[in-house]
Amino acid sequence: MSDPNFPEWQQLRPKAGRYPPAAFAFVRDGLAHTVKLVHGDDPADADHLHVSGQQLCLGLRDYAIRQYGLLAKTLLNRWNITSTEDFGHIVYAMVDAGLMRKNDDDSLDDFRGVFDFDDFADLTAAR
Repeated sequence: MSDPNFPEWQQLRPKAGRYPPAAFAFVRDGLAHTVKLVHGDDPADADHLHVSGQQLCLGLRDYAIRQYGLLAKTLLNRWNITSTEDFGHIVYAMVDAGLMRKNDDDSLDDFRGVFDFDDFADLTAAR
């Protein structure tokens, strides 16, 4: 069965591991948010935009807070996302399924320890 929020789910399912379709839809949508943050509203060469693993993690954190406020950490945890490395596992599953691209110098290590998930409460309170 296909997820209406993530139609590529059947293609991705064998590589999804412990993450549900909603986690992949979140990363997909959060990537668009991050690209906009890093490259602006109207980038000149939209097909060749790249963000690093660190930039993506920070963009996903911002996106989660904007979308879910005080519930951001709770919701991400419900999707089995408890560290920035989980973002990397999701991204690399999408890369393996042909749904995202990476550069030769990108690696899963780029996603390790970018920020502490315990900081979500402090960040949402500051908004």
